[in-house]
Amino acid sequence: VGEDATRETYEQVFRSLGLDRPVWEQFFLYLRDVLTGNFGTSIRTGQPVIQDILHVMPATIELATFAIIIGAGLGVPLGVFAAVNKDRWQDHAVRVVSLFGHSMPIFWTGMIALIVFYAHLGLVGGSGRMDQFYIGLVDERTGFLLIDSLLAGDMDVFWSAVNHLILPASLLGYSSSAYITRMTRSFMLDQLGQEYVTTARVKGLSSRQTVWLHAFGNIRVQLVTIVALAYGSLLEGAVLIETVFAWPGFGQYLTSNLIIGDMNAVMTCVLIVGVIFIGLNLLSDVLYRFFDPRTR
Repeated sequence: VGEDATRETYEQVFRSLGLDRPVWEQFFLYLRDVLTGNFGTSIRTGQPVIQDILHVMPATIELATFAIIIGAGLGVPLGVFAAVNKDRWQDHAVRVVSLFGHSMPIFWTGMIALIVFYAHLGLVGGSGRMDQFYIGLVDERTGFLLIDSLLAGDMDVFWSAVNHLILPASLLGYSSSAYITRMTRSFMLDQLGQEYVTTARVKGLSSRQTVWLHAFGNIRVQLVTIVALAYGSLLEGAVLIETVFAWPGFGQYLTSNLIIGDMNAVMTCVLIVGVIFIGLNLLSDVLYRFFDPRTR
């Protein structure tokens, strides 16, 4: 209500929010509202919180999906390569690259990348999801800008969106690839030390067949969990990169509401993060049955 509100206004809002009731009653009323899809109204936007989140979530899903494709596409082959070349210079090189990706603050790499690749070289787009000129030219059907621009047949908007997506997705992908690389290397080293790998080599199978058909086949189930959790981390952990790149997604929405103390929005965001991780864990359990026939 603000600092200048009258006492009557304060009391009216205090009661309308249910703050005059015991804490246990407030808690169960909140659970009732959540189960019926009522997450309250955002103080900042004045709209239902769930409506705001449905509006910003596609931007984060788009960013995180391309990031995990890059992260898994780099991390899995590099992890296998490092394990096969254990303790050689190739292994050390991969581990150093992974260490940098895991250790460097994402907001710092984001700012440096903007300075180098956008400001100086002009190779990629800058902040936002597309150039200012194209904002509002494509109707939001799905919320996913790449899909909406293709549905509208506007390739200028599509390539502008791709140009702005490349840099933040690459940085997030590099960060997640560091974790995926380390885990893949660890899993592969464990399998390459098993007797069945030695037997396969004695039987005359090539190194490629031994590594990719036998050893890698036995770590696919573990990698499903690692990639799923990495994807969940990208969905809820893109806060810093979205802030640096002014990306209008879930992370920026959470940050801006946290700063002003919009607790309806913050609590809903935290709840959704939990649901995302639970959902991805359940999905990985389902995929186990596909990758490992023994679990059927």
